[in-house]
Amino acid sequence: MTMIDNAVYVNGVRTADPEDLDETYFLLRQREGMAWIGLYRPDAEELQSVAEEFDLSPLAVEDALAGHQRAKLEHYGECVFLVLRPARYLDDVEKVDFGEIHVFVGQDYVVTVRHAESPDLARVRRRMEAMPEFLALGPDAILYGILDQVVDEYEPVAAGLENDIDEIEDDLFGADPEVSRRIYDLSRQVIIFQRAISPLIGILQGLMAGTPERLPGPELRDHFRDVLDHAIRLNEKVTSFRALLQNALAVNAALVAQRQNDEMKNLTVSSYAQNEEVKRISSWAAILFTPTLVASIYGMNFHIMPELEWAYGYPYAMGLMVVLGGILYLAFKHNKWI
Repeated sequence: MTMIDNAVYVNGVRTADPEDLDETYFLLRQREGMAWIGLYRPDAEELQSVAEEFDLSPLAVEDALAGHQRAKLEHYGECVFLVLRPARYLDDVEKVDFGEIHVFVGQDYVVTVRHAESPDLARVRRRMEAMPEFLALGPDAILYGILDQVVDEYEPVAAGLENDIDEIEDDLFGADPEVSRRIYDLSRQVIIFQRAISPLIGILQGLMAGTPERLPGPELRDHFRDVLDHAIRLNEKVTSFRALLQNALAVNAALVAQRQNDEMKNLTVSSYAQNEEVKRISSWAAILFTPTLVASIYGMNFHIMPELEWAYGYPYAMGLMVVLGGILYLAFKHNKWI
């Protein structure tokens, strides 16, 4: 059985705890009160029983069974159908974990269908039961409590995201190679979170406006307005998160480019220094090679070499070595190789 909690209220006071749905339907008609049925991942047969009793729209019932719906508000005559996306923040993996809750609200009933642990509807029920005068306002009072709980649970998510963004801003100048990936992943979580918050603004405005079949009283409209203000503030905060992350990504890209430029400059300076050293070594090697070349020529000892029999052959060879070496030295010095 997937029924988590089930009660019949009269004038805001819990008067019965039916053991099954059939008993709930009987007591609701007998006492002319209000039923609040809480289901957790119900099967098709169970949800179909509720649908037949309260004449729920088959399209809404199909959505509630299938799950994986976007946040929305739909009117089916006197019945209001809502899909909400509660959330919690997993700080260790920096990820927003979303749940899903479907709410059917009629003139004398509220049916909640949860597909995740969040939100804590038991807390909502205790809160509403502690205010019988407010609960006596009817199913819309329960709907307000659910919406208020969902929006309240968004606050720790926003705080977790804000804390991680602050950490990223501190890491920007630390040359952490993983910071780009962290910014991207966190930006994605912020976008998904905003997609859950943004529809709430239109949902709450639609509930405040009401329909000809159901129009909330002034007190309930004030409470819906309070939740709307909270949702708007959260949406604005999350929008600022997106801007901060975009700026952080741009700053990180600029810092990476600057570090790459600095590395290229260092490489260029190093290459230049190595090139200058090679020039100096090559210059001196050429200068030292010149006398070696002259000496090797005259060291071949061919018979027909006039200089070998010449009295000035030795001074001539030595002078030639010095002159050629000097010419090369001056040439390299002129070209700033030495």
